Amino acid sequence: MTPELNTVVFRPKKIRRVAWACAIGLIVVFTVVGLLLGNTPTGVIFRTSDQVAMIVLGFLLAGGVLLLTRPRVTADASGVDVRNVVTSHHFDWNDVLSVSFPDGAAWARLELPEDEYISVMAVQAVDREYAVSSVRALRELHKAAQNQR
Repeated sequence: MTPELNTVVFRPKKIRRVAWACAIGLIVVFTVVGLLLGNTPTGVIFRTSDQVAMIVLGFLLAGGVLLLTRPRVTADASGVDVRNVVTSHHFDWNDVLSVSFPDGAAWARLELPEDEYISVMAVQAVDREYAVSSVRALRELHKAAQNQR
């Protein structure tokens, strides 16, 4: 009887901090610019709607930047869920050949049959030791699932 493996969840570390800082910066800059639009010496007339549109644009751009905080990988003994910026996938461990982190790659990936792979954007090279421990944990879960077959 094998011990039950817990569920692990990994999210990128550094990109989340950078994305939040950039999003806040965008909101601040676009809000200041929007508020200052009414006082221009160029003779151009900016209405309140132009100012509001500038501020809304800042929030929209910030929302786009915050999409970079979305990646997450959740794995347990039965399989792995990979959520990247816009896509989500679920794989049973039986469908995964290996968990790899190729030299020079920005993030880890799951190797699939027929030379296909899925990027795991939640495990990023810039996170260094966190990325190494994340890949090791995913490999242990994969190995345990392979041994149960």
